[in-house]
Amino acid sequence: MINNELNLICGSLGISEPIEEAKQVKNGLINTTYLVKTFDGKKYMVQKINTFVFKKPDELMENISRVTHFLRKRIKESGADPERETLRFLKTKDGKSYLTLENGSTWRAYVYMDNSFTVNETEDLEVFKSAGKAFGRFMKRLNSFPVKELHETIEDFHNTPKRYSDFLESVERDEAGRKSTCLEEIRFVTERCEDMNTLMRLYKDGKIPTRVTHNDTKLNNVLFDDRTKEAFCVIDLDTVMPGMSLYDFGDSMRSGANSAKEDEADLDKVFLNLDLFRSYTEGYLSETAHCLTQTEIDCLPFSVKLMTLECGMRFLKDYLDGDKYFRIEYPEHNLVRARNQFKLVSDTESKMDEMTKIVRNIVSKM
Repeated sequence: MINNELNLICGSLGISEPIEEAKQVKNGLINTTYLVKTFDGKKYMVQKINTFVFKKPDELMENISRVTHFLRKRIKESGADPERETLRFLKTKDGKSYLTLENGSTWRAYVYMDNSFTVNETEDLEVFKSAGKAFGRFMKRLNSFPVKELHETIEDFHNTPKRYSDFLESVERDEAGRKSTCLEEIRFVTERCEDMNTLMRLYKDGKIPTRVTHNDTKLNNVLFDDRTKEAFCVIDLDTVMPGMSLYDFGDSMRSGANSAKEDEADLDKVFLNLDLFRSYTEGYLSETAHCLTQTEIDCLPFSVKLMTLECGMRFLKDYLDGDKYFRIEYPEHNLVRARNQFKLVSDTESKMDEMTKIVRNIVSKM
């Protein structure tokens, strides 16, 4: 995108100074993001929202506005800095937190936080523990938020039984003609069909409550302070909506305790790092142990397996559908991702007893 176009968009989003520099940030798989620096030295993150994924950007931004407003009050009450510990989105001239152009594209901007960094993966136990604490604090601060006020930004996002049903339809449809190339992976999923209903069944039985959940708890969705190296702000709030705490915990482990990147093709390098699991769990439970129910705590290890299985199934479904959802770099990219996740599922299954002992030991010390 040329700067003149971006200048016009930024001006409409409330950025008054012209752009000195704009760099595309390529960490995310969904939205298109630019780090923008203006001539007065200020920095902003400017994003084009993927409206194929987020079909109702008005509801998405309404969720974010409500949650960040609530967080600001809670952070201020705790004596911390709301400008540092939650995102601040800019307003358009008509007071909206997003801009829709004539071509239908939707844009937004928020203030970039200086003296911060993100981490895509880590073997540093203290860094990962700090991330667990940040996500746990995020959930704890929102514990009293009226969750019914939030929209479901992606319908049935973690409704695993529905995801499984949709997956089977994609297998049957074989839209991209790829079914014959992934029969083993399809069988891996169908052999675990009983797992798909576990958390949803507990939820329907009233044993797991509805909470405000982040739903994309990757390590790179936490900002760390340059000086202290501590995690201080949770970012990427697009999927904040009603859900289960176990979605967030399980997905953190899926992405952060994997010994390899999620598109590592050499499966011998893929396993669940129990030291990282222990560190994150310590940080997470230090903030949430007194908020969670006993059922939620008991299900923490299983949630790692289920969220990894669900993610792998989503990658495989997208591969079968012709790569419509996740950004890819080569034709087999989603299949490689799926195989990676399924290897992690297998390793998690073999370590379930050890994970359960770790959780119980941490809780016993609190």
